[in-house]
Amino acid sequence: MSKSHAPVSLKKCPTGIRGFDELSNGGLPRGRPTLLCGGPGCGKTLFAMEFLARGVMQFKEPGVFMSFEETPGELAKNFLSLGIDINDMIRKGLMAVDYVHVERSEIEEAGEYDLEGLFVRLAHAIDSVGAKRVVLDTIEVLFSGLSNAGILRAELRRLFEWLKAKGMTAIVTGEKGDRTLTRYGLEEYVADCVILLDFRIREQISTRRLRIVKYRGSSHGPDEYPFLIDRDGISVLPISSLGLNYPVSKERISSGIERLDAMLGRNGFYIGSTILVSGSAGTGKSSIASFFADAACRRGDKALYVTFEESPEQIVRNMGSIGMDLGRWVKKGLLKYNAVRPSYCGLEMHLVALYHAIRGFKPRVVVIDPISNLSSVGSKAEIKSMLTRLIDYLKLQRITAMLTDLTHSGDPAERSSEDISSLVDAWLLLRDIEIGGERNRGIYILKARGMAHSNQIREFVLTDHGVDLLDVYLGPAGVLTGSARVAQEAREKAEVLNSQNLAEKRMREREHKRKALEAQIAALNAELATAISEQQFMVVEEKKGLDNVQKDRVDMARLRKADSPKNPGERKRKEGGK
Repeated sequence: MSKSHAPVSLKKCPTGIRGFDELSNGGLPRGRPTLLCGGPGCGKTLFAMEFLARGVMQFKEPGVFMSFEETPGELAKNFLSLGIDINDMIRKGLMAVDYVHVERSEIEEAGEYDLEGLFVRLAHAIDSVGAKRVVLDTIEVLFSGLSNAGILRAELRRLFEWLKAKGMTAIVTGEKGDRTLTRYGLEEYVADCVILLDFRIREQISTRRLRIVKYRGSSHGPDEYPFLIDRDGISVLPISSLGLNYPVSKERISSGIERLDAMLGRNGFYIGSTILVSGSAGTGKSSIASFFADAACRRGDKALYVTFEESPEQIVRNMGSIGMDLGRWVKKGLLKYNAVRPSYCGLEMHLVALYHAIRGFKPRVVVIDPISNLSSVGSKAEIKSMLTRLIDYLKLQRITAMLTDLTHSGDPAERSSEDISSLVDAWLLLRDIEIGGERNRGIYILKARGMAHSNQIREFVLTDHGVDLLDVYLGPAGVLTGSARVAQEAREKAEVLNSQNLAEKRMREREHKRKALEAQIAALNAELATAISEQQFMVVEEKKGLDNVQKDRVDMARLRKADSPKNPGERKRKEGGK
């Protein structure tokens, strides 16, 4: 019985080029040649040289660069501006650069034509530095005098087999043909991995694209991906993770407007979330974004404010009229403005410029005002792709972002101009409310993932002390704003005043009635007291009369007793006295 063997995965050689290793799931095929093709100015030589240089600097793998177009001196001068010091690597024995000058007139198309001389020269360079990586730039120059495609392909196939036998991870650059990936249609025959670089200009905006045409034995990103050449070399976008794996936080931060925080459950936004503030012109988007940045600076956090419309000085001046002193945060180094016209460069340059600014400044809050201006340099799909990568990167860094979006009259209210509403965690919609011949500002929370929030439309006004969210006043036609709200407030005050006056009148009436009753009670009490007094007097007089009657009765009884026969002497005395 035969034993089953687990499949052996293809070994990869990381390039160190930002974004490319993610797209290729690890880099180039190790120990195999890769064909890198494209038109003039697309970045072939830079890609190849950065592959070598980063191999030396990051992965301790020496390399050989064999050029058929530029001399070592020219290459060293060109790449020094990108921070790649070729001469230093050569002095340290980490890189070998060989220039092979080919004269077309010296090449004879004959059956015995071969590359033995090139193999010897290349083998010597490899052995001199112990190279693991090799670049041949550009292969068409070597075969510029050959018109026989059979000989060309046979010799090129022999070259690639020789590089495989040496175990070299190689990049061979080639010029793009009119209808084929390379001038001679070599990609189909000779390489395990083919990468196409493209440089195009549309509406005066240049864009570079990269596509992995084929990659034997490995999965890879199949689409076209924009890439950028800047001071740090090549950046293949996306510059962040292609997945949705990023940390989340339960902590909340203030919007900078107390009553807006109250509408968000009194706690503000989640750290690391993305907030969209959309509305038509003049609705207060920049003011809300500035309060958000100001609140971050008040907490001691850094804030990066990217503006596509106004200069930093203009923003600082304008926000001063509503009670914000943003200039002090600029002086303290907590607030940094990045002001640039969208048409200055393409979307990829904007994205990488943001990446560099974030990496250098390390903000906790980022404001982009407004994203709708990017429509001048890209389609909706391109802008959405660019913003998706930016939002992914910000979430990976746990940076809270606020994006403003200018909408136009006639557009659906609940739709962002770049169709990114599904990417954001919270969405504030600002709108004009027209009532009674007035236009006033209103705000409501269209969505806020993971938090309770108000469903009310609130009028807000910009004052010299900030943003005030006013109480909700409802009328027959809905929410009242402006003079209609003032009239409603006046009516309510009048009703309250009338209620107070009526209550006071009733109080006075009750008090008067109470006093009348008290006077009546006092009179009755006095009458009662008089009656009681008279009654008591009569009782006393009646008692006196009864006492007198009783006394008379006693006296009468005494007299009658004296006239009794039992006491005749007494009677005689009385009579004799007469």
